Amino acid sequence: MAFPRRDSAARPQISGVRPAAAIPGGEFLVKGSKFRVNGEERPKVRIGEVDAPLVVGGNDFVVVRVPEGASVGELVVENAQAASQPYYCNIGFPVADNLHPVANPAVDGRGNIYTTFSGARGQKVPVSVFRIDLNYEAKPFVKDLMNATGLAVDREGMLFVSSRHEGTIYQVTPTGKISIYAEGMGVATGLAFDEDGNLFVGDRSGTIFKIAPSLAPARQIFVFATMEPSISAYHLTIGPDQSLYVTGPTTSSFDSIFRISRAGEVELYYRGLGRPQGMAFDAEGRLYVAASLGGRKGVLRFGRDRRPELVISGPGVVGLGFASPETLIVATNNALYRVEMTL
Repeated sequence: MAFPRRDSAARPQISGVRPAAAIPGGEFLVKGSKFRVNGEERPKVRIGEVDAPLVVGGNDFVVVRVPEGASVGELVVENAQAASQPYYCNIGFPVADNLHPVANPAVDGRGNIYTTFSGARGQKVPVSVFRIDLNYEAKPFVKDLMNATGLAVDREGMLFVSSRHEGTIYQVTPTGKISIYAEGMGVATGLAFDEDGNLFVGDRSGTIFKIAPSLAPARQIFVFATMEPSISAYHLTIGPDQSLYVTGPTTSSFDSIFRISRAGEVELYYRGLGRPQGMAFDAEGRLYVAASLGGRKGVLRFGRDRRPELVISGPGVVGLGFASPETLIVATNNALYRVEMTL
């Protein structure tokens, strides 16, 4: 049902919406004017055809929560007399649900997306890893792997999966054939490949391992760096400078992102995030991280000045990955969303 448009002089005006994107449960800050008439009655907001819950409502700004079912990003504010013109904002498109990711999804060269149903520690689940094709159809890909955690795809299209329960890294062919790649990795969590084919493994108890590429059964495994333990996982990504970027949530609400040089030297990249987890770099070399900043949860982006900006709002975000230069796959603790990053 359309909002009334009775009095153009009293029509609300939207001047901006931040952040530019959100997934269900996320929040938009909407700025403008005439959101209330004579200070009476809270405004109403709709996103597409769905009513959106109001968190805060004033005359020149509102904070609104994106409801489940919202998919069309036309946001309208209505006061007691009129409705605004629609303002376009970006709503994440649901790709798959009934999942349990705990880290980044992985994307292969053909555009297939891989994600996990990780389960509680020691829990055996029917399907450990799902593969989602270009039509966003999710199919079982790996079974009988306990606590699948980190995912990474190498240059040959092989999928690598860590098991935090076993401390083992598995290699999976594009046809789904699984084999052991490395063992004894502690509480194995995050995975990342560098440009030379070295695989980095985060043992959340305090070690970053480096596995050199080798065709021999006995692969060379090094202790690359040591860090403070994490209560959940180390999340890894390789930057355009070929440094390794690491997050490892602790009990602090003032956690950090670390950068480790190719020589294994650890330095602080940024401190002040709430529960930073999965990370990825875009084509312009900007870092994206699943975290919260000042209580606002979702995906943060770091420019070259290392200042974070919330670019996608949403709860429970654990990881992310680029399916194309402008398409970000966002993983929450039970679903995946596609977000077009036209920013």
